Amino acid sequence: MKSRKLPDPSAVHPIPGYENEIYVKPTVKNPNIIVGDFTYIADSEFETHVTNFYPWSRDKLVIGKFCQIGTGVEFVMNDANHQMNAVTTFPFYTLEGWDMEPPKASDMPYKGDTVIGNDVWIGQNATILPGVTIGDGAIIGASSVVGSNISPYTIAVGNPAKIIKKRFDDELIGLLLKFKWWDKSIEEINALIPLLTCSDLDKVKKGIKQKIDMTGSIA
Repeated sequence: MKSRKLPDPSAVHPIPGYENEIYVKPTVKNPNIIVGDFTYIADSEFETHVTNFYPWSRDKLVIGKFCQIGTGVEFVMNDANHQMNAVTTFPFYTLEGWDMEPPKASDMPYKGDTVIGNDVWIGQNATILPGVTIGDGAIIGASSVVGSNISPYTIAVGNPAKIIKKRFDDELIGLLLKFKWWDKSIEEINALIPLLTCSDLDKVKKGIKQKIDMTGSIA
């Protein structure tokens, strides 16, 4: 441990004297944005990165713990959508002076909540479109546009973002998804850091299996 002071999930600035990286959870005011502990963004604020999210919006943005969100990342919510099953997509009903009632909910594209798992790294200037799910441990490349679901522990890049590879083999992915290190206490995670940051993946597998055997998390 660098100091005797433990990490504080309620702190806004996790790097003393540096304001362009913040823990997101303690700054969020919109009740439809739900963020886990220790997720950070490389910026001095977060909610302007969530666009087309109005007081009447019915979807949610859910982000897990320990996510790393790069500069310029944008989460586009469902109210960015326009009616597409009619001749024009122009939203007359939103603008003053036009004689149009709001379309029925069934006439509007709606893709549901946007859900980001735990320990997800979203690279600089990536765009996350409405209703996608990004699994635990995934990596999203810089400037990617994510319009479909991304599996846990995969790497996705491009516009539209496509999965280019798994980060680990299926055995290790399965162990990580069952172990859920992000749900441990701060003290436990501090003790796990040598394992979580080890590049010897055989050693990691062995270590996680031992931890699982000790806790009885897996039969």
